Amino acid sequence: MSNNTIAVRRMNKDDLQLAVEWARNEGWNPGLHDADPFYAADPNGFFIAEINGEPVGTASAVAYDDRYGFLGFYIVKEQLRHLGIGMKLCDALLEYMGDRVYGLDGVVAMLDKYVQQMGVAIAHYNARYEGAGRPAEATLADISSVPFEELERYDRRFFPAPRTAFLQSWISRPGSQGRVVTDGDRLVGYGLLRPCYRGFKIAPLFADTPEIADQLFRELAGLAVDQPVFLDIPVCNQAAQELAERYQMQKVFETARVYRGPAPELPLDQIYGITSFELG
Repeated sequence: MSNNTIAVRRMNKDDLQLAVEWARNEGWNPGLHDADPFYAADPNGFFIAEINGEPVGTASAVAYDDRYGFLGFYIVKEQLRHLGIGMKLCDALLEYMGDRVYGLDGVVAMLDKYVQQMGVAIAHYNARYEGAGRPAEATLADISSVPFEELERYDRRFFPAPRTAFLQSWISRPGSQGRVVTDGDRLVGYGLLRPCYRGFKIAPLFADTPEIADQLFRELAGLAVDQPVFLDIPVCNQAAQELAERYQMQKVFETARVYRGPAPELPLDQIYGITSFELG
């Protein structure tokens, strides 16, 4: 196979489902219905490498607008990782990103490679925590009780670019449940629980205060009683670490958020659950 040409093309939605399956096989535990919102974010941003028509690698470079993008789904079949497939995919991603600032969540073991080959800089570390859902009193309003425009306005505080199409799809996947906290007419926190290949993830979890984050976490985790529950946090948010430890969650995975170009100014102390390691 090493004598054959590596071809890189854009994915269609069926290809993207294959990438989700590969992510599952890598142990990343994606959501059961992630393909639709991912594709909605940017239908042109997903790439697949093939040799003789056989898929051998995947990657994504989602352009949220003309200034910001996010890279992910960087997977090459293990037995073929010496053929330069990853570099071909990387070239396609960087060409598509152009002059945009972009971020990615890289596994710690690969950080030196990312820094050297892509010119990125580490902004902060993230950690995935695993626990179990436990019964909780239902007191919070459903996410559907808030006009989407208000939800999007609040979400925009925590993300470097508009993500309207993604967010509309993300909150409406089968089996997903969202909760909100309001102060009068003002949204002060929201979170979403979605079914994954193993258990559930609470993603995102945004809140103005640690107390609001705790409310949201308890109620969302209470929708998955005795099931594995995962939360991806920026390690620099001490209150998020304390929340995870308070509910006997264990750290199971670590990444680093890196950026090419200036790191966006985000309120990391109010981010208690990152939306996705694949799309930011």
